[in-house]
Amino acid sequence: QVQLVESGGGLVQPGGSLRLSCAASGSISSIGTMGWDRQAPGKQREFIATIATGGRTNYADSVKGRFTISRDNAKNTVYLQMNSLKPEDTAVYYCNADISSGRSYAPYWGQGTQVTVSS
Repeated sequence: QVQLVESGGGLVQPGGSLRLSCAASGSISSIGTMGWDRQAPGKQREFIATIATGGRTNYADSVKGRFTISRDNAKNTVYLQMNSLKPEDTAVYYCNADISSGRSYAPYWGQGTQVTVSS
């Protein structure tokens, strides 16, 4: 069984920063692409960023230049450094990863962590 557990969410003022972490655990043979999505109240879930095994990254236009995704393969962990936060960044943030337990890869998601940007 595989689990993804996020941490690091909270309340921050506009212009502030937060760093989210997501650790994968369980029966893991290898991890492929890892990423983050978010879902704001009343809105559909949206793509934020991905990072491939080799480090190649991809970002949504709405967060480019403000958010940075990174990973520590030794710790099976993906991070999201969020700077210059805006009220519209308020959402539940979910990490995701393609994980193999020995054969093919399957997608997994974390339970989500709340980020609230407000003064």
